[in-house]
Amino acid sequence: MAVFGKRNAGAGAGVLDAPGDNHAQAEWTTPEPAPAGMLQRGRVDDADGGYWPSGQEVEETYRPKRDSMRYKLRLGVPKTIAGQIIVGTGVLLVVGAVLGSVLAVRGMLLHDPRFLIATSSEIQIVGNQHLTRSQVLSVFGSDLERNIFKVPLAERRADLERLPWVQHATVMRLLPNTVRVAVTERVPVAFVRQGTQIGLVDADGVLLDMPQDVAGDPKYSFPVLTGLAAEDPLSVRAARMEVYRKFMAELDGDGTKRSQAISEVDVSNPEDVKALIASGSTDILVHFGDEDFLTRYEMFEQNLPQWKVQYPKLASVDTRYDHQVVLEMDKGTPVPVSGGDAPATTDAVGENAAVASEKPVVAVKTPAKASAKAKKPAGKILSKKQKIDAMLAAARKPAASNGVNR
Repeated sequence: MAVFGKRNAGAGAGVLDAPGDNHAQAEWTTPEPAPAGMLQRGRVDDADGGYWPSGQEVEETYRPKRDSMRYKLRLGVPKTIAGQIIVGTGVLLVVGAVLGSVLAVRGMLLHDPRFLIATSSEIQIVGNQHLTRSQVLSVFGSDLERNIFKVPLAERRADLERLPWVQHATVMRLLPNTVRVAVTERVPVAFVRQGTQIGLVDADGVLLDMPQDVAGDPKYSFPVLTGLAAEDPLSVRAARMEVYRKFMAELDGDGTKRSQAISEVDVSNPEDVKALIASGSTDILVHFGDEDFLTRYEMFEQNLPQWKVQYPKLASVDTRYDHQVVLEMDKGTPVPVSGGDAPATTDAVGENAAVASEKPVVAVKTPAKASAKAKKPAGKILSKKQKIDAMLAAARKPAASNGVNR
């Protein structure tokens, strides 16, 4: 910056003095950068290469404030005892007023007749097909003529889910005085035989009551299952149902619906699944073991026509052995021998087992002769549907009537 000097009075001309050397801007000669905020003007170099301010004014070094801003909230609590008593009394009055309002509203809701469940028509039920309305209302019997806000929803839902047919339930309040119940029912996958009683069972092993409209309904065309009992723990029944589901899934995996030919499945021994398979006018018991169900079924299906020609009284086929099939006849039925093509008879598997003309190896097993007293005339052979209809007609009591079977 140029500094203007005084006018030269002697010459009388408006000549300005040149700026003095002492006002010239000093150059920065040190290799280090100048400190932040220091003025670069009005400085001269000294002999040592340093710098000194030309005047008495020195600008302070700029240092930014790094402390964050803090806000403090100060409550105006009086310091005197009298003031504190007054504030405390005010707070208690406010809290008391709020509680009083809440209690007043609660009392109004609990005693207002508009929120009273007067009759069972205020209980709506959706989702039930096999479960009757009276069965559901039996759970809410104590809630009639009760205020809707006093109905314990979680407890009622648990009561509903104890019913064998209910897999899941939801209970809701619909103001002013309606209770809405939504149930998801269990899906039966088989009939279950327990002695002379016939019921239903779902995939989890829960035994179900027999509905009234089962006979003739195409939805109930599954087999009859044996090997489940109400006294068995649910975990045992669930494990056996898993074996049953695996067996049926393998047979029907390619969409051919082979299971329609099966009238009965026995899962009493999970290591040997047995099934009654309809073949013409007879049912043949087949042992499938616990694996390769589809492979063993296809082998049985392919060889059955030849076996029936050679053994018209064929009663049982055991497919559990590798490269060998055991055939068993009806009790007291002689095994026909037709030259060298027919297998020889044997009373024990492995003794004199004959090799059939084609694989697999066939071992014929004939049971001991039944006594004349034990012989009974053969009854009429029924189809799968006729068997189921006959069992349903004979069943008078459900297989499971309460939650104990779950």
